[in-house]
Amino acid sequence: MNNTENGSTPLLVTTHEGAVAMVSLNRPGVRNALNQALMGELVDILEALDRDEETRAIVLTGDERAFAAGADIAEMAGATPAEIRRRPNLARWNRLRAIRKPLIAAVSGYALGGGCELAMICDMIVAAESARFGQPEVNLGIIPGGGGTQRLVRAIGKARAMEIILTGRVMSAGEAYSAGLVTKVVPSELCLTEALRLGQLISEKPPVAVRMAKDAILKAFDTTLDTGLDYERRCFELLFATEDCREGMQAFLEKRQPTFTGQ
Repeated sequence: MNNTENGSTPLLVTTHEGAVAMVSLNRPGVRNALNQALMGELVDILEALDRDEETRAIVLTGDERAFAAGADIAEMAGATPAEIRRRPNLARWNRLRAIRKPLIAAVSGYALGGGCELAMICDMIVAAESARFGQPEVNLGIIPGGGGTQRLVRAIGKARAMEIILTGRVMSAGEAYSAGLVTKVVPSELCLTEALRLGQLISEKPPVAVRMAKDAILKAFDTTLDTGLDYERRCFELLFATEDCREGMQAFLEKRQPTFTGQ
């Protein structure tokens, strides 16, 4: 059963447009703050969509005011280290990282703290001109705890990440794009449309090749160049065993559009 806010409003809303699923965070009264109930349900829903053969790409979004303004501070205030350690936060972030289908964040308004970390764990970020990114945890006497110190460095480099995290400063959408954090910046009214369009483009590609390409790209962050190249090569070779590979090449030779089945 889905969790609800105040007993009636669902924490998440899931819709589909063809092979693209859209998951919307739905705590507008607190700018989509990431409480334990929302994060638990989000992981479960994304894993279910990852298993769904009809879904080929996933768009994650909030609302016009906020993608997610951070963790729910009311749940953290006064907690002891032991209480924080007992919470399944790390396991949830690891489960999100393991989603194999492409994840696209459509970010309008604030993506701060845990919200920025949630956007960064996605594979691409489409940012509205209104989007604002940052890791302001230092202002609360803590540091990012959902991967912010690691993923921001990999996205924008040590010097910029150090300044953003140590000062708590917020980046505009334009600055985030220039730094390499986001995929593209669009007018606010087109943010969700562009994210869904990107998802639709990806959904038309062969699913196994898309998953393997995502795996290979992410491997670049976890290993040496030589090991990553070896992994890429093995993925490349394995794809020649798929029906989609044969269909794609035959369609190219016959000058027609391919029909990919995910086999």
